[in-house]
Amino acid sequence: MSEQLWWKNLPLDEQIHAFTVGDDPATDQQLLPFDIIGSAAHARMLGESGLLPEAEAKRLVRQLRDLRGSEIKITRAGEDCHTALERALGEAGQRIHLARSRNDQVQTALRLLMRSRLLDLADALAIGISQSLEFACRHRAWMMPGYTHMRRAMPSSWGMWGAAIAEGLLEELEQVPALWLRLDRCPLGAAAGFGAPVAINRERSAQLLGFGRVQRNPGDVMNSRGRHEQAMAAWVVSAAGTIEKAVWDLLLWSSDEFGFVSLPDAFTTGSSLMPQKRNPDVLEMARGTCRELRGLAALLSQLSGGLPSSYHRDQQLLKAPFLRILAKAQQLFEIFARLLPALEVDREKSAAANSCEIHAAREACRLAAEGMPFRHAYRKVAQQIQDGSFRPSSEQTSAPEPDLEKPKTELLEMQAWLRDRRAFLERTTVRLFEWE
Repeated sequence: MSEQLWWKNLPLDEQIHAFTVGDDPATDQQLLPFDIIGSAAHARMLGESGLLPEAEAKRLVRQLRDLRGSEIKITRAGEDCHTALERALGEAGQRIHLARSRNDQVQTALRLLMRSRLLDLADALAIGISQSLEFACRHRAWMMPGYTHMRRAMPSSWGMWGAAIAEGLLEELEQVPALWLRLDRCPLGAAAGFGAPVAINRERSAQLLGFGRVQRNPGDVMNSRGRHEQAMAAWVVSAAGTIEKAVWDLLLWSSDEFGFVSLPDAFTTGSSLMPQKRNPDVLEMARGTCRELRGLAALLSQLSGGLPSSYHRDQQLLKAPFLRILAKAQQLFEIFARLLPALEVDREKSAAANSCEIHAAREACRLAAEGMPFRHAYRKVAQQIQDGSFRPSSEQTSAPEPDLEKPKTELLEMQAWLRDRRAFLERTTVRLFEWE
């Protein structure tokens, strides 16, 4: 008998088959642990609903529990994780597909994977925020120029810079509960997109998997393929945008021409030709990864668009770029969190770059606060700079300091939410397999 679940004793062109299978044997290795969890919930629901003998359903759940720690090889002939799992279950595996399709099966595995990966990414991002705040605290009042148009503008501080990165990433972290809510709908039971042909308890399947609700309409389940992936990718890309600005800044400010900050030797690489070179490749690779993420997100959009309702095999192509997005983002967030504590700021060089005229806006505002119309004050200070007579007061040359207490409190609240979600998923999975 052929390994394909859909085999009907008809001829199969091997080259065509290899083309349609694509990357699934590799990508589905990541889905397999979640397919096992989804299958256990389905088997348990079937047993509790009387669609399978309860003793047989319990044996299936036990088998699936045992398979969680084993290695299951996905062959090209077998196509995907769903086929490999049924084969690994042996004779019992021929019963578990009752009332489901590979269409809702893959959606369920993906949704479970997305919930797990979202928590992983959010935890890594939270560590990056914490490190940004620690950096801001250590360098709270260390002066540096603030730039607009890549030109010196007004006085700033390394504390302000670190806190700005933290605040931007914290805003992204605070979007996680809303993204979680999008993912908190159970697709299992939609079958091929038209509902199961026998009466099943979809609410029980959702409960067993820890979903807050059922994704009600089976047609919407199929139409949502790619929709949730794009939403998660958009969140990743937005968070990476803040990191991209940070690494761009550090690349510029660590150059010989600035010398404001440096990386430890262990974070740099060398030239194969020039003995003196120490290159900031980690910053450049991080910057490139941010652009790569945008490209992969655009690919998801292209693959998801231009299709009518229901399931189409094109959607299989979504898996590889989506899983790459998650992997690359996890790596980026973790590297960024390691980078910040390693930075070495040259306080004297940063402060020395605050030339006299950088305090001009403060002086104009001081004069306006004392009663002079701002435009008159602006012109007066501009004239002083032009004739070389401008001298800022000592009060105006201090570094601005950020508010760090509020973001620290907000970060702690988000970390508590993440711990609660992770503990909930762990408890749910344990209870799922505790059916004796």
